[in-house]
Order: sequence, then C-alpha cells, then structure tokens
Amino acid sequence: GIRVLGPDEAIGREEALRLYTMGSAETCFMEAKTGSVEPGKLADIAVLTADPLTVPEDAIRDIRACLTICATFEIEPLFRKRSRIAWNGIA
Repeated sequence: GIRVLGPDEAIGREEALRLYTMGSAETCFMEAKTGSVEPGKLADIAVLTADPLTVPEDAIRDIRACLTICATFEIEPLFRKRSRIAWNGIA
C-alpha cells in the first residue's frame, strides 16, 4: 500500500495542480506569459491518460502524458478563430 509521510502536511489535488502550473510560472517570474490557459499566454499543454482530479487516489501515480506541447503558440488566436481545440468546454 501507500505509506503517507507527514499526513498533516498533505495538500489536495487542485492545490497540487495549481502549484505545478501557476505556481511554477510565478516562481520563474513568468506568470504574465505562462502558467494558465488565457488569451495572450504561451500554451504549455499536456494531454494526460486520466483526469488527476477524479481518478481514485491510488491511480494518480499511474497517470502518464500522451502529448505535451510547450510554448509553441499563443492561445489568443485559438479563441478568436473558435478552434476545434477545447479545454474544459472553452473553444
């Protein structure tokens, strides 16, 4: 089984994702250009094998990236063109 070290120091899934995305951008002083999906920001996107917010806790460690796109285009043109690419219902 899973051995939890310091359970009183644990954080939730949403906070962990925020720290890996927006928190990382802030740490590098890049929050104006990366860290969240917004018009004008560079798109760093990972397509995962499962939703880390909804999978059973013991399955989180098995999530893998199927595709990763790093800072190759700005998001705003996608919103203007109403692209078929969608993130959580935003297209």
